Amino acid sequence: MTRLPSFVRFVSLALALLAGVVAAQSTTALRVASTASVTTWDPSLSFSTEAVYLANIYEPLLWANPAGAEEPFRPALATSWEAAADGLSWTFHLREGVKFHDGATLNADAVVRSIERHMAIGGAAFIWAPVAAVVAVDDMTVRIDLEYPAPVDLIAASLYGAWIVSPAALDAAAADETYFEAGIGAGTGPYRLVEYTPDAEVVLGAFDDYWGGWDEPGHFQNVVVRIVSDQVLQEQMLLAGEVDMALSLPPTSYAAFAADPNYDVHTVVTPFNYVGFLNTTRPPLDDIRVRQAISYAVPYDDIIAVGAEGLGTQSRGPVPQGIYPWSEEVPRYTQDLAKARQLLAEAGHEGGGFTLRLTYAAENIIERAFAPVMADALADIGIKVEIEPLLFNQQWALAKADPKEAQDIFLLLYWPTYSDAGSDNLWSMFHSSETPFFNLSYWKNPLFDDLVDEAIELTGTDRATAQALYVDAMTILVDEAPALFFMDAGGWYAVPTYLEGFAYNINYPFATFFYPIRLAD
Repeated sequence: MTRLPSFVRFVSLALALLAGVVAAQSTTALRVASTASVTTWDPSLSFSTEAVYLANIYEPLLWANPAGAEEPFRPALATSWEAAADGLSWTFHLREGVKFHDGATLNADAVVRSIERHMAIGGAAFIWAPVAAVVAVDDMTVRIDLEYPAPVDLIAASLYGAWIVSPAALDAAAADETYFEAGIGAGTGPYRLVEYTPDAEVVLGAFDDYWGGWDEPGHFQNVVVRIVSDQVLQEQMLLAGEVDMALSLPPTSYAAFAADPNYDVHTVVTPFNYVGFLNTTRPPLDDIRVRQAISYAVPYDDIIAVGAEGLGTQSRGPVPQGIYPWSEEVPRYTQDLAKARQLLAEAGHEGGGFTLRLTYAAENIIERAFAPVMADALADIGIKVEIEPLLFNQQWALAKADPKEAQDIFLLLYWPTYSDAGSDNLWSMFHSSETPFFNLSYWKNPLFDDLVDEAIELTGTDRATAQALYVDAMTILVDEAPALFFMDAGGWYAVPTYLEGFAYNINYPFATFFYPIRLAD
């Protein structure tokens, strides 16, 4: 990305100051630039970036709090909840007096029908796999019965497949599966969907009967989101005062915004985890010593500096920091070229002398930036890396067709669907079952499988024991090195000082919650 010339930036800053004064006088509209396009307005099918909008239109039973909060969850449409001692049922007590945007009143039937629809057709239907039945105990109480113990609190707080939807809209969607795609919202959230221009603009308006109320001063009555795919253009719009917030700014502009007194810069930990799967099905990567050697050769600090502008942390396996069951007890490699050369020699590859084919998603600018850094480091221990950018669907097809013919190293950006990276990242990416979607190292370890399976079963009843089992599993994973564990990418937001209330929640990485944002005093 190119930086704005200094003079243009100076003029833009002056305009931004003037725009800030104007914006501070009115709560008519919060103006936002976002890359988030809409793949669907259907709250069940949603599994992409439209979550930016749906998280303001709909609500789940619970909200997951960021890591470090006193409590892991807070009430949303359920004010209290409890699990049975055996973990096979969870009971949720609903909030009284909640209205849907169409005027209907929240009750147990709406919750039951919403979850049943998510289970049947949802883009994230798999998160409800443990559920045997969803039962309306009475008008304001719902019980979720399970086939096996599972962390329903985590599931019910998901960004995908957990929204509670108006019964009238569910009826309409049952009669016409395209019902929502006209741009219809049917939730209980603080904002209604007012207008949608595909790939251009989304307008949200305050829902007057929102249970949270609008009594506190400074709330924005409308939110106008312009869909802008280019980060540099978003920056220009922010600096020129055309928008109050830009949700995706060029990484190279971080330092300039951080030094600007007109902005509060929020640096955040994200759930976006970068790995490099190693093809364990053929030599030389079928040898644990070669995989460990490569892990010791990786320049982790340089990859974070080049790939993420320094905004990231070296990962401890595939579970991102801030998401269960991450633990600082999990070991990680540090660059040690002498150790790498020693392991190669022990494996019969003294001085390296072989070539590896590395593919990455051509659309991913972070992978594009750090792949050469990694290749240069491996060259230092005698391993040649041939870098091949592919569109992600091409990279995916190559990896899924025949492991013996696939790439040697597959760079992947991954994040958990909801705030349980044990049943997602660890199981999906490394379990040796035939069904895991992303096991692209083709690695098999029965002990790892057993530990993860047992931890999944215990997460709903004994999370502390499950955590310990996951740590053991992740330690095996790091030791046997079927993948390279690069980094948990960081992120940042520049918010004008005339706004307050912006907060990032790692559990909802694609959502920006507009209701708490207001004019600063």
